Formats: sequence, structure tokens, C-alpha cells
Amino acid sequence: MELNWSTFFLEILNFLVLVWILKRFLYKPVLGVIARRRAGIDKQLTEARALHEDAEALVTRYQARLGDWEQERQHARDQLASEMEAERARKLAALQSELAQEREKAAAAEAQRLTDIRYKAEETALLQAARFASRLLSQVASAELEQRLVARVLEDLSQLPEERASALRNSWGPTPATVVVSSAHPLADAQRQQLQEAISALTGLAGPARFEQQPELLAGVRITVGAWVLSANLRDELGSLAEFAHASRSD
Repeated sequence: MELNWSTFFLEILNFLVLVWILKRFLYKPVLGVIARRRAGIDKQLTEARALHEDAEALVTRYQARLGDWEQERQHARDQLASEMEAERARKLAALQSELAQEREKAAAAEAQRLTDIRYKAEETALLQAARFASRLLSQVASAELEQRLVARVLEDLSQLPEERASALRNSWGPTPATVVVSSAHPLADAQRQQLQEAISALTGLAGPARFEQQPELLAGVRITVGAWVLSANLRDELGSLAEFAHASRSD
């Protein structure tokens, strides 16, 4: 077989033309498409990495927030427990104070009850003593006892200090029109005269005293000068004893 160089060169030329056509119209566009595709893939990978990093950052922040929230929740629980304990202590203290006050009130009421019982017993004893003394003195009341009481009155009036007499003269208010001397039994003339002189010396009144008989006095006298009364008789003494019983009960 004989080599045809013209054909050979034409084939080479055709091949070179084909290579140039492929390079110009096929290879470069394919490379461009591949390059653009790779760029798109790289961009997507970059975006994916960015999203992944953002997701990891979000996860980190979320976990940190979960930790903070757990700490806040624990702090809130601790604060609530502390407030509840403080409130419980406050209410317990208030309850104890109220119970103490109630105990004090109960103790005071019991003490008052015992005091009332004691006062009642004392009052009863004094009233019984007053009744007994009244019956006893009613039996022993006599003109002789009255004479002794009048003598005691005259003695007391004669020994009365001047400052006390002055105080008595200022205590009966306006100058009385008359002096009344009451007695359980009739007084002898000598006793009346002595009483008149003693009263005039004490009061400074020159007018005669009015003498009255009041058997309910039992024995003794009662001298009335305006608002001032001098009692030296059994009835008034017994009344004073009864009043003392009632006064002790009131105190």
C-alpha cells in the first residue's frame, strides 16, 4: 500500500480543525459551565457553613439561655422559699404574741376573779361584823354610855389644835344660822351647857345651839354646824363600818 501524503496532511488538517472547533465551541463552554457550577457549589457550601455556624451559635446561645433560665428559676425558688419562711416566722411570732396576750388576759381575768372573791368575802365578813356589832351595841347602848361619849367629845373639842379648829371653821361654808346637837337620850343641863360652851369656843358663834333627841343614834351625839358634822354616836360609827365594807369592795 502506498502512503498518500496529501491525504495524510488533509486528515491531519481535518483533525486540527476538529480540535479547534471542539475547543472553541465545546470545551470552553463546558469549562465555563463547570466553573460556574463549581462556583455555585462553593457558594452553597459557604452559605451552608455560615448557616451551620449560625445554627451552632444559636444552639450555644440557647444552651447558655437555658443555663441562665435554670439559675433564675432556682433563684426564684430560693427567694420564694425564703419569703415563705419569713412569712411563716412572722405569722408564728404573731400567733405566739397573740397567745401570750390571751394568756395574760386569762391570768388577769383569773386574778380579778380571785380578787372579786376575796373582796366579796371581805365585804361579807365586814357586813356580818357590822350587823353583829350593831346588835351587840344596840344591847349595850344606854344613857351611861352616851354620857361617856359626850365626855369624850368635850375632851376632844377642848384639845383640838388651833389650826385644825380654823380649818373646821372654814369647812362649813356660809355662817350657819344655828348649831344642832342631836342625842339618842335626853342630855342633862350640865352636859348641854358644856357642849354649848365648847361649840361656841370652836365655832365663834354666839347663838344658842338647838338640842334634839334622835333615838336611832343608839348612844352618843351628832353635832351639825352647816355642812360640817361631828359624829360621836353608835349609829354613825356602824354606818361608817358598812360604808368601809362597800368602799373596800369598790376599790
